Amino acid sequence: MALSMTNQIGSLAGAAAAMDSSFNTGDSPAALVLKSSAMSMKCKAVKTDGVEGLSPPSSPCRSDLSAACKAFATEVAEEKEYDLGGKKGEGSGVPVFVMMPLDSVSAGNTVNRRKAMNAAMAALKSAGVEGVMMDVWWGLVEREKPGEYNWGGYVELMEMAKKHGLKVQVVMSFHQCGGNVGDSCNIPLPKWVVEEINNDPDLAYTDQWGRRNYEYVSLGCDTLPVLKGRTPVQCYADFMRAFRDTFKDLLGDTIVEIQVGMGPAGELRYPSYPEQNGTWKFPGIGAFQCFDKYMLKSLKAAAEAEGKPEWGSTGPTDAGSYNNWPEDTQFFRKEGGGWDGPYGEFFLTWYSQMLLDHGDRILTSAKSIFDNTGVKISVKIAGIHWHYGSRSHAPELTAGYYNTRFRDGYLPIAQMLARHGAIFNFTCIEMRDHEQPQNALCAPEKLVKQVALATQKAQVALAGENALPRYDEYAHEQIIRASELNVDGESGDREMCAFTYLRMNPHLFEADNWRKFVAFVKKMKEGKRANKCWEEMEREAEHFVHVTQPLVQEAAVLMH
Repeated sequence: MALSMTNQIGSLAGAAAAMDSSFNTGDSPAALVLKSSAMSMKCKAVKTDGVEGLSPPSSPCRSDLSAACKAFATEVAEEKEYDLGGKKGEGSGVPVFVMMPLDSVSAGNTVNRRKAMNAAMAALKSAGVEGVMMDVWWGLVEREKPGEYNWGGYVELMEMAKKHGLKVQVVMSFHQCGGNVGDSCNIPLPKWVVEEINNDPDLAYTDQWGRRNYEYVSLGCDTLPVLKGRTPVQCYADFMRAFRDTFKDLLGDTIVEIQVGMGPAGELRYPSYPEQNGTWKFPGIGAFQCFDKYMLKSLKAAAEAEGKPEWGSTGPTDAGSYNNWPEDTQFFRKEGGGWDGPYGEFFLTWYSQMLLDHGDRILTSAKSIFDNTGVKISVKIAGIHWHYGSRSHAPELTAGYYNTRFRDGYLPIAQMLARHGAIFNFTCIEMRDHEQPQNALCAPEKLVKQVALATQKAQVALAGENALPRYDEYAHEQIIRASELNVDGESGDREMCAFTYLRMNPHLFEADNWRKFVAFVKKMKEGKRANKCWEEMEREAEHFVHVTQPLVQEAAVLMH
C-alpha cells in the first residue's frame, strides 16, 4: 500500500530516531531513469503495513505539515501521466529518480542500514521524487555457485520501495564494484567467474602491456562456453530470467525499468580508463583493451577479410599510454595521426563494432526475457567529454566510441538501441564546458548536444544523470536546461524521459542541500511547458521545505 503524504512526512520523524548512524556516501556514475505514472496521493491517515521504523508524526508543526501535504499532494495528483517511452506526455515534465548507495545490500545478502533506508525513502517521496535506482550485483546474488541465486536483501528493498509508493529502476550489474570514479565499496565478480579468469587470464580485458582488468568479462568471449560450460551472454540471460521470475509480481508496477549492465561501471564501453591502482588519471586518453587472445583472434579474422592480414596481429602500439594526451602520440595526433588513415579506420571500425555487437547480443536476450512484463529496457553510455575538442577524440576512441571531428560515433549506438526499443541513458548532464579544464579541450555541453541530436535522429528516448555529486543550484539549472533538449529548432515538446540524481547520502539531507533539491525536483516535474515562473515554484518549494526541515535535519544528523 502506498503511504499517504502525511504518513510519509511523519514517518521520517519516527524512523529517524532509530536510524543506523552509518550511511554510505560514495558515488559512482552508474544509473539511468525512466518516466512512469505519477502517483496520486491523498492526505488522510492510512495504515503503513508495518514498514519498519514508521510511526505517526509527533512534531509541534503537525498542522502546518498537514496543510503543506494537502497543497503539495493536490499538485502532484494533477500532474499529467508519464509514459515510460518518453512519447506520451511530452512537454509535461521530467520525473526524477535518486540512486541508492552502492552497498544497499550487504555481503551477507541483507539490507544495509535498514532504518536509514526507510527514513530516506520517506523523505524522497515527500519531495515528489518518482523513484529510486538500485544496483543488483551479479557478484552478490550468484556469488557462490553458477545457477544459485540469493536475492536476499533485494526482496526487502523492493517491498520497502513499494510501500513508500516509489518506482524502482534496477541495474543488472554484471561488473565489479571498485576501481571506478566514486566506487565506495568492493564487490568483485562471482567467485566462480574469478576462478575461471584466474585459470584463463585472457577472459579479462587486456591492454598492450599485458595488464588484465577484472571489472567485466571480455566481450571477446561473449559466445564461447568459458564460464563453467556457459557463455557469458548465457550467464547474463539466466541471471535476468531468474530476476524476472523472482520479482514477477512487481514488474511493470513497482519495478518499471531494467538497465542492462554491459561493461565497467555498468556502461557500454571498454575499461579504457581504470582508476584502480592509479593506472589512469583524468584527463588521460586511456588505452585500447583488445589484447586478450579472444579479441586478437577476432581482429585477425577481420584483417584477413579486409585483405590486409598484416593488420591483424595486434592493436595499435603507437597510441601512447593511459595518461598521455593526444598530441603525445603518433596514433592520435591531429596532423598525420594513424586514427585518420586506412589502418586507423579499419581498426576503429572493428573495435567499435565489437562493442555494438556485444550490446546487440545482450539486448536481444533482455528484450525476450522481459517482453510483456511492462518494464522498459535501458543502456548506459559514458559521458567522455575530455579532449572532445581535439580532432581524434582519443578518450572516446579507446573506450569504443568511434566519434571524431569527422564522424558521429553516437548515432550508431542510438540506432542499435532503437532497434530494441531501449532507452539511451547518458551522463555528465550537470557539467558546463567552462567548469572543466580547457587545456584538455573538455566540452560536456557540446557532447550532450551531439548525443541529443543522435537520439532524436534515431528516434530513441534519452534519459540522463549527473556524473559527479552536485548540490548547488548552478548545477541544477544546467540539468534543467539540458533536460529540455532544446538543441535545434525541431525539438518541440521533446524532453528527457527521466533524470537520475546521484546519490542518496547524508549530504543530500543537509538543510541547505535539501531545500535546493526539493526546488529542483519541482522544476524538473513542471517541464519546459511550465505555466509557473521559477520564482513562484521556488516559493512553493520553500514553504514545503520550511515545515519539513526539522524532520529532514534530524535525518541528516542521524545518517552521518
